[in-house]
Amino acid sequence: MRWPSFAPGSSQALSLMPERAVVRKVSRRLLGFLFLLYVFSFLDRINIGFAALTMVPDLGLSGVEFGVATALFYAAYIVCGVPGNIMLARLGARRWISAIMIAWGVASTLTFLSRGPASLYVLRVVVGMTEAGFLPGMLLYLTFWFPPAWRARANALFMIAQPVTAAVGSAVSGYVLALDGTVGLKGWQWLFLLEGMPSVLLGMIVFVWLDDSPQHARWLSAAEKRALQAQLTPAAVPVSAASAPRSLVAELLSPAVLRFSVAYFCLVNSLAMIVWMPLIIKTLDGVHGNRSVGMVAAIPQAASIVLMILWGRHSDHTQERRWHLLLPMLAAASGWLIAAAPGHTVLRVTGLCIAVAGSYAAMSIFWTIPDRLLSPQRRAVGIAAINAIGNLGSALNPLAVGWLRDYTHSFAAGLTFAALLLACGAGFALWTPARNEPEILAYDTSTNADTQ
Repeated sequence: MRWPSFAPGSSQALSLMPERAVVRKVSRRLLGFLFLLYVFSFLDRINIGFAALTMVPDLGLSGVEFGVATALFYAAYIVCGVPGNIMLARLGARRWISAIMIAWGVASTLTFLSRGPASLYVLRVVVGMTEAGFLPGMLLYLTFWFPPAWRARANALFMIAQPVTAAVGSAVSGYVLALDGTVGLKGWQWLFLLEGMPSVLLGMIVFVWLDDSPQHARWLSAAEKRALQAQLTPAAVPVSAASAPRSLVAELLSPAVLRFSVAYFCLVNSLAMIVWMPLIIKTLDGVHGNRSVGMVAAIPQAASIVLMILWGRHSDHTQERRWHLLLPMLAAASGWLIAAAPGHTVLRVTGLCIAVAGSYAAMSIFWTIPDRLLSPQRRAVGIAAINAIGNLGSALNPLAVGWLRDYTHSFAAGLTFAALLLACGAGFALWTPARNEPEILAYDTSTNADTQ
């Protein structure tokens, strides 16, 4: 298999110079800030996993009850994802992202008031409803600013917020849990208090900092806007019987989109295992105390950060996507199997590193492909729909793994379950289009990329 690349002195590379300058400027302005937003979005999603170390015994929760709390979050997240992206397309990122960040920050903070399964369930549903529009909204927002040839790097630099958050959160949360008893609050209550409020503050800053599209950016010159827009506007595809504009339902139910949804479902199930990571690591020989759990849990996340950046750069350099998605999915499946097998702690932690890093690397590549399967006017709903269907895996995982843990008194069955689903997902990824094939595109030649 031959992967194309641009030699530094080639005509293709020279033609990218104006684009390179404006994309770098956009990156400096947006990616660091969007990364920070995602850090606290992801933290408010996974901190229940760290809180579980002391919350589960304090509230008397079973494995299934804890799994239900996590599943309810994702159920609400799935139901509200598509409406959330429709609202972003109508209201603009500045107003919509600001509003939902403030809302989920308040709800996440109030989780410290939980007194049992029922109150925990209600609060996790509210957090799921309010956070649902963030990730699909940001994935859509990145398509407004970054041309396809640069999107794997942009996605990777944005999505490394997940492993960074898990790594830092793992280490910091162990110390926060040590505040147990301070001013009469449990350690897990301090966790929700200290990790929920920053989302509220950042939501206020979003309203001032973000622009809805390049056309609204006062920090870009007219020439820079034209250079960026030229790369964002899709090339016209001849309209034929196979590529004529289709209805929204026809696009969303096309075989290619459905296959991507199934592949994403399997991939998200793997990533959902991260919420169990503190409890998994606590079962390893030689790991004692919450601080030790937090430090060990940070190791797979650190490996993920390095791999995501390098893998995204390589995918953009070669302009190849399908195998860059398939290979890390297969590696992650093998990693879960290694972690599930009886053995030395170092070997099992190595398996966790392979599994987590592979899953994250695949995630950063995944979202460079599905948006090309949808016409620009359908992209907001399409991205949210694939994200929603995929996140059924996040809802299924805590229920399945929680039940398997209660039934077998071990995480080995749950890890094997994640590996099998990833292998299936890799098969669906292999079955998807490798590039922009005309028969799966439905671009209206009168519509530009910013028309939603």
